[in-house]
Amino acid sequence: MHKIKIAAVSLFTLLLASCGATQEPEAAPQKSADELAYISDDSPIRKARLDIAIAPLFEDPKMAETRALLIMHRGEIIAERYGDGYDEDTRFISWSMAKSFTSALIGFLVSDGRLVLDDPAPVPAWQRPGDPRGDITLRQLLHMSSGLDHTEVGEEGGKTLYEADTQQMLFLEGAPDMAGYAEARPMEAEPGEKFEYSTATSIILADIITRTLTKSEDPQVRRDVAMRFIRGRLLDPLGMDGTFFEFDANGTFLGGSIIQASARDYAIFGEFLRNNGAKKGAQHLPVSWVKFMKTSSANDAAYGGHIWLNKKRPDGRNQVLFPDNGPDTIFAALGHLGQQIVVSPQQKLTVVRLGKTQDDVLAPMSAQIGKIMALFPIGG
Repeated sequence: MHKIKIAAVSLFTLLLASCGATQEPEAAPQKSADELAYISDDSPIRKARLDIAIAPLFEDPKMAETRALLIMHRGEIIAERYGDGYDEDTRFISWSMAKSFTSALIGFLVSDGRLVLDDPAPVPAWQRPGDPRGDITLRQLLHMSSGLDHTEVGEEGGKTLYEADTQQMLFLEGAPDMAGYAEARPMEAEPGEKFEYSTATSIILADIITRTLTKSEDPQVRRDVAMRFIRGRLLDPLGMDGTFFEFDANGTFLGGSIIQASARDYAIFGEFLRNNGAKKGAQHLPVSWVKFMKTSSANDAAYGGHIWLNKKRPDGRNQVLFPDNGPDTIFAALGHLGQQIVVSPQQKLTVVRLGKTQDDVLAPMSAQIGKIMALFPIGG
């Protein structure tokens, strides 16, 4: 079997390498990376020991290039470090970490009774009599098991880099209406039969969210309605003031690949899931939905409801976390070039790593994150 990649490959880098992070203009001179490096006196791990574990992420060429690392323990930032040119106000691109945000947004609509997990997905293009896509459920989309013919990266199924669906959808012929492109793909397997990691699947979910909120086809209306929902249910209650969602020309938010946020905002989202959808004692997302997100799908034990789990994958698929070095309750939002929000509920720990490390050399960096997390005791 071919390897499953976490997000789209080098075309993303070629087109957007110069904007891996978006910064607001600063009135004051920027502090140096050394001045910004921080380890709290309240860290449960000795500062020198934790610093030694963090340093390779920034200094070892095998792990290049880490741009931000943030560690939260028991809800408090205990360590924070940035590469040169980045700081706590820098907005970093999410890449596929966006998929876990999209799952949370679906969860709100399921809890509201506006969507049903095991009903056929409400996609108008699939509702013609005899169309097998009409049998695809919301659960199957969230588990990346829709059966749709989606090729995430080049060299899968004989497709070149530029023929892969993710590149076609995000940057080429499908870009004006990404959901339309993703939803038009034919079936290649029975719904629920095959795991196929796919950014196009997440775009379909983003379109389902928007169509549930408004019947309008006007792109501006779609953007406005979706953004009010995203802000009202997720960003504002969590205090993620510096987080921005991107949209295509048809008004569909890019729920599979492009959110812009600071390291601190990504950590807030991780903490939100660590606390089972609660913030400061208020339950926003039902505990049952977070449990669903963290439960293994039928076709890949290491994938839940649009989130990665610290479990062994089936033979032939590359490991994405560190199942031999940490509790299997660890889960993560992961993205292209090594974007990570890694959460360990048993250790009361959330670790955010942002940067630019090619997907085929992620292993040393990911292993180092595992080593950092292993310093913290079970039970917090």
